[in-house]
Amino acid sequence: MNLSTTIFEEVKLPKAFVLINTEIGSESDVLKDLRKIEGVEEAYSVYGVYDIICKVSAETMDKLKEIVTWRIRRLDKVRSTLTMIIIEESAK
Repeated sequence: MNLSTTIFEEVKLPKAFVLINTEIGSESDVLKDLRKIEGVEEAYSVYGVYDIICKVSAETMDKLKEIVTWRIRRLDKVRSTLTMIIIEESAK
């Protein structure tokens, strides 16, 4: 292990998956808005109980909370969210 690998492993950025329910028929509009938000790494329309799933990362837990609470949940046509904080990532 080199120094850069050690530093990277110690400084893990907070990440979360956010499951989103939207108003009927507005999934593509919400996806477009999500992709404009800094910190949203990925966003997908899905079948099932939720309409969209996105992966969010931030520099701090407070920033992550701010993105979810003040940016994602406040989007027009977002009805509800469920946030799952990632506590451990598996190696590839």
